Amino acid sequence: MPQYLGLDSSTQSLSALVIDTDTGKVVANRSVNFGERLPQYHCAKGFLTSSDEAVKHSDPLMWVEALDLVLRELREGGVDLHRVAGVSGAGQQHGSVYLAKSLDQVGDWSPTVPLHEQVRPLLSRKTAPIWMDSSTSEECAEIAAAVGGDNRVATITGSRATLRFTGPQIRRFYKTSPAEWNQTAEIHLVSSFMASLLTGRSASIDLGDGAGMNLLDLASSGWSGGMLDATAPGLRQKLKPPVSSTTVVGEIAGYFVTRYGFKPGTKVVAFTGDNPSSLIGMGASKPGTAVVSLGTSDTVFAAMASQHTDPRGYGNVFGNPAGGFMSLTCFSNGSLAREEVARRFALSWDDFAQAIVERTKPGNAGNLLLPYFVPEITPRVLKASPRWFGSEAFVAGKDGAAAARAVVEAQAMSMRLHSDWIGEAMTTVLVTGGASKNRGLLRVLADVLQATIMPLSVSNSSALGGALRAAQAVEGSAWQDLYARFCPPDRELAVEPDPQARPIYEELTARFEEQLKHLLS
Repeated sequence: MPQYLGLDSSTQSLSALVIDTDTGKVVANRSVNFGERLPQYHCAKGFLTSSDEAVKHSDPLMWVEALDLVLRELREGGVDLHRVAGVSGAGQQHGSVYLAKSLDQVGDWSPTVPLHEQVRPLLSRKTAPIWMDSSTSEECAEIAAAVGGDNRVATITGSRATLRFTGPQIRRFYKTSPAEWNQTAEIHLVSSFMASLLTGRSASIDLGDGAGMNLLDLASSGWSGGMLDATAPGLRQKLKPPVSSTTVVGEIAGYFVTRYGFKPGTKVVAFTGDNPSSLIGMGASKPGTAVVSLGTSDTVFAAMASQHTDPRGYGNVFGNPAGGFMSLTCFSNGSLAREEVARRFALSWDDFAQAIVERTKPGNAGNLLLPYFVPEITPRVLKASPRWFGSEAFVAGKDGAAAARAVVEAQAMSMRLHSDWIGEAMTTVLVTGGASKNRGLLRVLADVLQATIMPLSVSNSSALGGALRAAQAVEGSAWQDLYARFCPPDRELAVEPDPQARPIYEELTARFEEQLKHLLS
């Protein structure tokens, strides 16, 4: 009975999920929360505190130690890792790791020394900028100017030069830390870094995650010479050629065989970004179904029938791990904004849902909240600036129930406004992520989008996507067979839209759009 391991190194945790392709069952599901389990890294919410609000970095050694922790928990929980035939997974997109030596030159990991201690001396940069970092405005402008403007960047890479993307982060590192840049031999995304740890060799970046760097030429599936030159000198030598998401990048390192009982020769399949991996984990790799991921950030994505870019520059085009391309629009004010509203009004998560479902109504009596508690990606709001409009009590911050509905309604309306470039109506939306079990959020999404909302029965679609990709690459299983067994939507939990809410949200969305214009002007 072959089993497959999927890993997901997200912003705040590392999750592991094991599936059995004979039984169609999830064998195990474990997660290590960084803030709770690894407080010594001072990343309570997955990133280091900084005096500069625009700077968001993490400690890459935290991700390394979390890998040991989650594998130990699997083994101690009774999972026989010797039965695992393949491993794949995902990493939070746009995070980057910088090594002073290629892992191809390091040799096997020693099984007697904790892995993070072996990785520590290899880092040429002690911290890793992540997707939340918004410090690269100058670098984005420089890169765009060097290749002929933002539209040219989007034509080549699928996205305009974007604050959180890896290319601008690399340029900033080259400019601000030339000594460390010169010491850097190899650059990884979080995804390829995790795959490299597992193989003990340098793993290539895959096309799905590589498209989120402003460096990949989507037409040729290789690095763009013009984008590399515009980013930093000598960059090509620090990146291995990208590979398709189905590529076996190596075999499990002896460290993991000795410590955790993996079988020698276990295949490691290229890791990808968390969003492309979720596309697979949701069973949505063919056009026709949209996916909303409700996590630290919120994302809306879908497989594309044909490649095209967002004319407003907010949306992105990435590689679809099953072949072709996918669209994605990211909203950085996801759970972070919802959690801030809950904190301000002392609402538990159950209280938050109850406030939406039982204590407020669609349209929220005219109360409106622009939900930008952190700098926003879509639309581009560079300073956190939530604004409250409505009744006196609401504006004064005295109505927690209205605030809960207001932030969720605003987020749903922003999804509606900024995802229309995909070109397909959202009639069915699969929902995943930590907030996907909150009935209040699902109700608002259904009514604002006027779509059937179906949560996935397995909450961690990104880790599941990794396990499915490992199974597909090693066994050659058909995608649709894997989807039917492991990721059918939970139709019993489906939320149907209320048609009476349609005119309410037509009017409210128009008001919301006007408020956005004032904010952005």
